[in-house]
Amino acid sequence: MLDESLLDSPEGLAEADHRALLRGAAEAGARVRTAARHAAEAGVGGLKPTAPRAVLIAGPGAAATQAADLLGTLAGAGSPVTRLAPTGVAPAAGALRWELPGWAGSVDLLLIATPDGTEPGLSLLSEQAYRRGLTVVAVAPAGTPLAETVSGSHGLFVPMAVAPYDHDEPLAASAPGVLWALLTPLLALLDRTGLLTAPPDALQKVADRLDAVAERCGPAVATYSNAAKTLAAELADALPIVWTEGVSAGPAGRRFAAALAELSGTPAVVAELPEALAAHSALLAGPLAAGADPDDFFRDRVEEPPALHARVVLLRDRPLGGLTAAPAARELALTHDTPISELEPEEGGELETLAELIAVTDFAAVYLALASTPR
Repeated sequence: MLDESLLDSPEGLAEADHRALLRGAAEAGARVRTAARHAAEAGVGGLKPTAPRAVLIAGPGAAATQAADLLGTLAGAGSPVTRLAPTGVAPAAGALRWELPGWAGSVDLLLIATPDGTEPGLSLLSEQAYRRGLTVVAVAPAGTPLAETVSGSHGLFVPMAVAPYDHDEPLAASAPGVLWALLTPLLALLDRTGLLTAPPDALQKVADRLDAVAERCGPAVATYSNAAKTLAAELADALPIVWTEGVSAGPAGRRFAAALAELSGTPAVVAELPEALAAHSALLAGPLAAGADPDDFFRDRVEEPPALHARVVLLRDRPLGGLTAAPAARELALTHDTPISELEPEEGGELETLAELIAVTDFAAVYLALASTPR
């Protein structure tokens, strides 16, 4: 159940926000600027590397997974970006292990991204990469064991842009500030390799766009004019069906689904248009459709929670003109009495529009988490 009155109470939201999620979302632009400065101070801007054969990314949790997804998408078709999935018996820092593929060697690049830096498995991975001749770049908090290992084996270490409140409570892997703190230096680095385009002025525009979203979607902005609060209210007691259109909207949708699950305990399914229309048509035609109510109409519902029904969330990173499956998506949803929410960023570069989609949905996931009460 969603306490909608809490959405319009900045003081109440602040009191409920024990993990500083709202603050992290509001300060995402500042985190990008700090991370870009750290990358410059570490010497990333002066590098003139050759394009690697493969880019391997390792790290724990959603932030590393999403960073790999975003970088691979931005690098385009035929991207050499691959995430190294960990193995282990638990998600704890000491229980995870990463292994290089057998073919990895001196023409490959290993990127390590972690908001922790104490994972023994990542230090072991860095040492293994050094012995096999890979170039190693790590983004992690300064003063951690990983920082010492990477620096000691002639790798490049970039201090993560951290905030004091990052360590007040256990850090959520999908926390807004974490993603941008890890992703920004990697964008700057891969720009130098030529795999994608993210020069300093583009990163500045990303920070500006994140600031603009924070102004429009912050806790002091009322629900009726706040896209993130509106989306959170629309998703109360709903199963989000996240459909994305446009290349860079895909990672934004997958991050949104992950953030909903981790932050608010809300399950979601996600797919890209136009394939989503076939993949989810049976789902919308089933008992989750808004018009479906297979139980007795005359039963007493006063003490019952509302039934869970689907709601489509359409994320698009392109204007309405041109070839699009959006009209077919709207028709399919409405045919099955399923409401639909739509988000489309303002015009700008690929990085800017992607940042806006991520920022608005991050705010929505946080508001849903803070204002939800157990059913």
